Amino acid sequence: MRVNIAGLKMKNPVMTASGTFGYGEEYADYVDLNWLGGLVVKGLSLKPRLGNPPPRIMETSSGMLNAVGLQNIGVDAFIKEKLPFLSQYHVAVIANIYGESYSEYAQVARKLSRAQGVHALEVNISCPNVKKGGLSFGSDPKAAAEVTRRVKAETNLPVIVKLTPNVTDIAAIAQAVEEAGADAVSLINTLTGMSIDLKTGTPHLKNITGGLSGPAIKPVALRMVWQVAQKVTIPIIGIGGIMTAEDALEFMVAGAGAVQIGTANFINPCATIEIIDGIWHYLHDHKIKSIKDIVGTLRT
Repeated sequence: MRVNIAGLKMKNPVMTASGTFGYGEEYADYVDLNWLGGLVVKGLSLKPRLGNPPPRIMETSSGMLNAVGLQNIGVDAFIKEKLPFLSQYHVAVIANIYGESYSEYAQVARKLSRAQGVHALEVNISCPNVKKGGLSFGSDPKAAAEVTRRVKAETNLPVIVKLTPNVTDIAAIAQAVEEAGADAVSLINTLTGMSIDLKTGTPHLKNITGGLSGPAIKPVALRMVWQVAQKVTIPIIGIGGIMTAEDALEFMVAGAGAVQIGTANFINPCATIEIIDGIWHYLHDHKIKSIKDIVGTLRT
C-alpha cells in the first residue's frame, strides 16, 4: 500500500482533499489520523480570510455546490495553533496554499517551509490574479508556471500543483507547471456551477456561482486525469467524486499514483478509512503485490 509521490512518502495512497477535512482535528474523533496516507489541510493564505457571506453551501443532484471563499485562519495562526496538534500523528501533512499575487504565494510557501511538521505543499492555482484583472492563475499556462517557479524558489518540500478543470486544455496547464518545476499535480479542483431558487428567482448561493464537487464530477475528473497522464511524467493525484474504493482504483488505473477524498467526508466522516480498507482487500483478493502495479494500466 506504500507510495512515494515525488519524495512524499505515505503508508497508503489515500489523502484528504483540502477544504473538506478542516485542519485535521475536526475529524479526529471519527477517524484515526494515523491510518491516512496524507492529510491536506484547509487552504492557507498570508492573512486570515473570512470567506464569502452565506448562504454558501448547498446540495445538488449527486453532489454539492460551495462558495465558502477560502475562509481560513491564515498561515501564521495555522503554524502556531494547528500544526502542533497534527505533529503528534504519524501522517504526511500537506499544506494547501493560495494567494492573490505571486508574492503572496511565495511568502506563504516560505513560512510553511520553515515550520516543523509540514511534509509537502499543495498549490491552489484556482485563484484570481488581482493584478491581471481577476484572471485565475490556473487558466493561463504562463501564470501557472510563474506561480510554480515562485513557490519552488522558496521551499525544499515537494510541490504539488492543484489544477482547475475550468480550462480548455488541462493537459497544457499540467505540462507548463511540470516544466516550471512542479514535483506532482493534483486534479481536479471543483467545476464552476450555479443553482436557482424558483420561488424567489434568485441564486441559491449569495456568491451566485460556486464550485461543484461530489459524484457528479467523477467522470469529468477521471477523463482529465487520464488526459494529463498522457502528457506529463511527474506523479498525479486524482480528485473528484471519489466515494468508494472502486472509485479510487479507477483513478489509479487511469494514471493517478494517489487519490484525495473530498465531499465524501461530509456524507461519511469515516469514508477515508473505508476506502483504504477497500483498496487493501482489492489488492489481496486479486493477488496484487503493490498498489503501484495498477497505476496507469488502462487498456485502450
